[in-house]
Amino acid sequence: MRLPIAFALVLACAASAGVAQAATGDEVIAAQKCNKCHTAKTTKKGPSFADVAAKYKGDAAASASLFKGLKAGGKMGDEDDHKKLEVSDDEIRAVVAVVLASK
Repeated sequence: MRLPIAFALVLACAASAGVAQAATGDEVIAAQKCNKCHTAKTTKKGPSFADVAAKYKGDAAASASLFKGLKAGGKMGDEDDHKKLEVSDDEIRAVVAVVLASK
C-alpha cells in the first residue's frame, strides 16, 4: 500500500516541477531592462509609464495596441524602434497592465 502512495507523490512532484509560472509585470520590466529607457514617472530615452498611461487613458484599444507593439517590436509612437520583448504573451500582458496602471 505504501509503494503506490509514494509513487503517486513522486509523479505529482515531477509533474508540478515542469510547470512554469509567468513572471509579474514588474519582474519582466526588470528582467528585460525596460528601465534603461523608461521609468515610472520621468522621461528618459522613452516616455515614462505614467505618460504612456495618460496618453492611452480611456482608449479601449490601448491594451491591444501596446501588446502588439511590445510583442513585435519596432516603431511605437514618436520614439525610436522599441525592442521586442522575448517573453510569453501573458508576461507581455502583465507589463501592459503595469504601464497602463501607472500614474
